[in-house]
Amino acid sequence: MTLSTTGSPVPADDLDAILIQVTIPLPLAMIYNSFLEAKSLSGWLCDAASVIPEAGGRYELTFDSETIPFTSKGSIVRLTPEHEVEFTWIPPPQYDAAVGAAKGHPSTVYVRFQESPEGVDVTLEHAGWPNTEDGEEARSWHFRFWDGRLTLFKEYLLKTAYG
Repeated sequence: MTLSTTGSPVPADDLDAILIQVTIPLPLAMIYNSFLEAKSLSGWLCDAASVIPEAGGRYELTFDSETIPFTSKGSIVRLTPEHEVEFTWIPPPQYDAAVGAAKGHPSTVYVRFQESPEGVDVTLEHAGWPNTEDGEEARSWHFRFWDGRLTLFKEYLLKTAYG
């Protein structure tokens, strides 16, 4: 077993984690809070959210407008104010068995916030992809999903800040 960039154990035969970064020229607190506030989450990530912003708290996201609607009933694994958020992720039903969530081992999404000269670097790492054909398909879908959502995240925050 190896460790991910978050320090969490990752089975040695798992596929590489999804790693996506976006830089947003806005205050750190605004960006960080947009990963924890239900109203903000429903503005860029999902259709509805229920979050209890504490370790062990609920991180439930509902996607009604997806081709196959689903709810990710995750929980917060780690939370360091204005630095990091990590939560478990339950994927759409067609990928549930592939990533192990159906077996009680959901994948995890880790988000780090770091100030930089251009603003705040938001780095998302989604790990837990088994090295199987189904795991590769699930990882590919999720890469496209997170890439698109982080683009929406930046657009949402800029519109919120500047109109």
